[in-house]
Amino acid sequence: MRATHHETHGAPEVLRPVSMPDPVCGPGEVLVSVRAASVNRIDVLQRRGPGLLPGFALPHVPGTDVAGVVVGAGPDVTTRSTGDRVLVDPSLHCGTCEQCAAGHTAFCPGMRVVGASRQGGYAELIAVPETHTHLVPDHIGFEEAAGIPAVYSMAWQALMVRGRLRAGETLLVHGAGSGITIAAVQIARRHGARVIVTSASEEKLAKMAKLGADVTIDHGKGDLAAQVREVTGGLGADIVLDHVGPALFQASLASLRTRGRLVFCGDTTGPTATFSLVGAYHRGLTLIGSESHDHPTFADMVAWYWSAGCEPVIDSVFPLAEAAQAHRRLESGETFGKILLVP
Repeated sequence: MRATHHETHGAPEVLRPVSMPDPVCGPGEVLVSVRAASVNRIDVLQRRGPGLLPGFALPHVPGTDVAGVVVGAGPDVTTRSTGDRVLVDPSLHCGTCEQCAAGHTAFCPGMRVVGASRQGGYAELIAVPETHTHLVPDHIGFEEAAGIPAVYSMAWQALMVRGRLRAGETLLVHGAGSGITIAAVQIARRHGARVIVTSASEEKLAKMAKLGADVTIDHGKGDLAAQVREVTGGLGADIVLDHVGPALFQASLASLRTRGRLVFCGDTTGPTATFSLVGAYHRGLTLIGSESHDHPTFADMVAWYWSAGCEPVIDSVFPLAEAAQAHRRLESGETFGKILLVP
């Protein structure tokens, strides 16, 4: 089969098309013909090096988000058949450890992630457990499906599971154009929340408004918290989703109403944030770290998505052999929506 991998860390040029043996399915696994795979930031970070997830090894085939068609199966497969259109849940828990037995699969010490710590979707074929495939309805295209896993699972976990977003609340989220922000807006609006999106790009803010953001704010023009209070009747937001990190962490806290909730799940601008302890505890604020999804949570999110009528937002589509160019596009900071590879 054709694939794209990297044998060393470095710039996008280390991504090279190669010919590899077809994957062999083990017990309970299905062979999926990849029709689309999305490009995510974890692909870029691990390409630059070092590898971030336990089990990462070179050479590496990236690609955590995969949609395709079942074309084969190993022994003991009972729920999937040749021709099934499927989406892959990339987080492969062991199913036998103490954490898995308790239902906390996100904390499985034996976790392996498709495209991060085992072969991913930058390839024509991929073998995955049938338990981690979800049937894709006919009205959903492969490119749309491949754009779902990373961003929608993260936004769903942060808002619905950890943040417990409720109808009538006001959500503030940064980073117009980010896949997570786009997913968060669509999830929140369809659950009855009011959404404020911030960015330093007026062009991206205009696009977010068309996607359903109720209010857009240019955080490069004045005090962000003051602007949020102005559009919330002086109260502030009920909940902030921060996947940006230290650059806006204190501003996020300051934008919350009394007893508001800050859910954070990213470190794009760095790994360490500082903030006012006094300001946080005097106002009764809650800070919530949002981990990766559990196996059942991913299934809940996917089932919701199939009938939610979300608008797929695709920035660009590249042939598999042009994965390096796709990475350059992601690193440019000019993207709006998902970047996809098609074999």
